[in-house]
Amino acid sequence: MLTKEEQKQYNRHLILEEVGEKGQLQLKKAKVLVIGAGGLGCPILQYLTAAGVGTIGIIDNDTVDQTNLQRQILYTVNDVGESKAVIAAERLSQLNPFVNFQVYKELLTKDNAISLFKNYDIIVDGSDNFQTRYLSNDAAILTGKPLVYGSIFKFEGQVTVFNYKESASYRCLYPTPPNPKDVPNCSEIGVIGVLPGIIGSLQANEVIKIICGLGTVLANKLLVFDVLSMRQLLLNYTKTERAEITELAENYEAFCGVTIIENEITIEEYETSKTAYNLLDVREDWERKQHHIGGQHIPLGVLPHRYQEIKTDKPVVVYCKSGMRSQKAIEFLQEQELKGSFINLKNGLM
Repeated sequence: MLTKEEQKQYNRHLILEEVGEKGQLQLKKAKVLVIGAGGLGCPILQYLTAAGVGTIGIIDNDTVDQTNLQRQILYTVNDVGESKAVIAAERLSQLNPFVNFQVYKELLTKDNAISLFKNYDIIVDGSDNFQTRYLSNDAAILTGKPLVYGSIFKFEGQVTVFNYKESASYRCLYPTPPNPKDVPNCSEIGVIGVLPGIIGSLQANEVIKIICGLGTVLANKLLVFDVLSMRQLLLNYTKTERAEITELAENYEAFCGVTIIENEITIEEYETSKTAYNLLDVREDWERKQHHIGGQHIPLGVLPHRYQEIKTDKPVVVYCKSGMRSQKAIEFLQEQELKGSFINLKNGLM
């Protein structure tokens, strides 16, 4: 039963014939895990919380950065440096005190995915990398959970639902991952701020439809939305043998072609012995102007034309904002067989 306060909170659902008290009670009983509390995660979490989903899990090991605020509207400048998952839960509790939040300040990995997914009815993928998407897909299949998927790129977004009543999977739609060198992230190429709000809201809508049994779920259909032209495409795809998953992959990073740089150093370790290293900043000019820790400045995009300028008389610590672009830079530099060694600044300047 709903309390009097819950009836007030959900009044607009209760008077909606298609939802009513029955649908609201279904929402109250539902357990949904949201992967990522970033661009997509913020609107997903806000609307699921407002709708009254009874238990919401939030898994994200990241902290709030000022560059997030252009699109991750759960956070403020006062939250910079704080855990996204923790801050999100605190803020969402103020929106709806009747929701139970489970916070996981960790990465989703092959070691925890199955045990986490078993505790929830629906999984929502708000991640921003291919290894997590393939892992989420496989774990959802193995645990029999529907997976609500969304992705964004510059001005375009995609939404679909995998593994819903034995529908197609992520691997059916994308059998093989792209070369990571061909896939820039938003810190390199940017994203219009409203796009994750639109796509994340559509993902939340699919979750509510599944829970309440409303409308037609986007299973075996991919919605592609372009915010510049406002053009929408609804593309059909089918289930293939790739939906047959018997176990998690041994290494999702390797499957997606992500090279793990073993030679890394933290900013604290660098500071204690900085004279032993040369520095290379591979961020953009505007980032350099905002803040830097010295060293040569050669943006990643022009590195192929200027790498011979790098001073290699000492080990070179390569840095960027998060450690991703510096990792790509090191991969390129190692291919050039330069003399000297290159060390990644772990987690960058975050």
